[in-house]
Amino acid sequence: MSRLRATKPGLLVCAAVCVSALLYFGKPAWEGPGAEAPSPAVVECGFYPDELCSALFEGKGAASQVAKFCRNPPGSEILAHLHAPGNCSRLSRGLRFIARPLSAEEGNFSLAYVVTVREELATFVQLLRAIYVPQNVYCIHIDERAPKKYKAAVQTLASCFENIFIASKTEEGAHPGFVRLQADLSCMGDLVRSKFQWNYVINLCGQDFPIKTNKEIIHYIRSKWNGKNITPGVIQPAKAKSTTSPSQPESTPGGGAHASPNEGFQEEPPHNLTIYFGSAYYVLTRAFVQFVLTDTRAKDMLQWSRALQSPECHYWVTLNRLEDAPGATPNAGWEGSVRATKRRGKEGDAHNGCTGCANQDSGVYGPADLPRLVRSPSLFASKFESSTEPLVLACLERWQRRRALQQAEVPLEPHWHFPRRTHFRVH
Repeated sequence: MSRLRATKPGLLVCAAVCVSALLYFGKPAWEGPGAEAPSPAVVECGFYPDELCSALFEGKGAASQVAKFCRNPPGSEILAHLHAPGNCSRLSRGLRFIARPLSAEEGNFSLAYVVTVREELATFVQLLRAIYVPQNVYCIHIDERAPKKYKAAVQTLASCFENIFIASKTEEGAHPGFVRLQADLSCMGDLVRSKFQWNYVINLCGQDFPIKTNKEIIHYIRSKWNGKNITPGVIQPAKAKSTTSPSQPESTPGGGAHASPNEGFQEEPPHNLTIYFGSAYYVLTRAFVQFVLTDTRAKDMLQWSRALQSPECHYWVTLNRLEDAPGATPNAGWEGSVRATKRRGKEGDAHNGCTGCANQDSGVYGPADLPRLVRSPSLFASKFESSTEPLVLACLERWQRRRALQQAEVPLEPHWHFPRRTHFRVH
């Protein structure tokens, strides 16, 4: 596994901080009968111990200081499995994918996922194995701008699973918002035509991560939204600035950016539709997906949306407010805890509104955010980067996997567990 190299002064600081951490968190993994402690001069901070992750979840300040230095990411280990020769069984086991439904309830309620990716390959693999169960189905849309090696690695992974496939049509163009909308629709078409039966579809980006288990996601859908779509969004009073103007969206005190009802558009909306503004993320019933792919109003709105600045933040929420749409919620507002985001300057804001719309305001989660993340009511959070903040995602992944296995009602395979890591790595 590759290591993050440090300058000599940085190495000494790292060693000192990690030695202090051992006194705080417990005995080092190398301690034992007849064992000698490695000299601090030849020790580099290794991967995280479980104790460090636990302390981070509890918000202990000392752990956050250690986390600044102990940052070896799991990326090289993940990439090694993707590029190493071997069969698919070895790949699946090596990457610790769960190979059986963890309960009868989950086995009888299948979810479909649309995942759009372009970069952060290790982060995407961590996301995929966190949401993967064999009864679900996954459509992966790879951005045309992604490097060839990235595309090849994702294709290699997908080819090992019957229920993971690459979108049959990839999108490209100069209008990122509309490309994203088209990518979701392309995957939806593939999912409807596939042999897999599924109940709901959820869209994700490659830098999202679940903060609920598969069972908890199903319980949330069934308990509060059974048969209904989740598309958080509202109509803002007419005095608000429309996001269809050339300028940037106007943020409201609630943390979202909203459009005024049918004002500021270059062309009148088709079929006299009232345009809503909301989250680009959704949880949709299969019947609603089929409606979107075939209904004349949905098709006409798609063409009309080409002129919008953020069409993905208008399209789903507007169609879901139509009273005759399957699973519609005509009177809904911001209800639906789909996605948690970290807003720059609003780190403590728990608002779950317009997530995925104003990306320029979205920050990357760090170790100090873990206590709030694990207590969030949201199903997913965005965004994470293994390249810059590997520890937070690694700890969150272990926490989420441990919860999933604790909820399991079937015998567990040994390779489903993530192994404990040592405090130090000796040169």
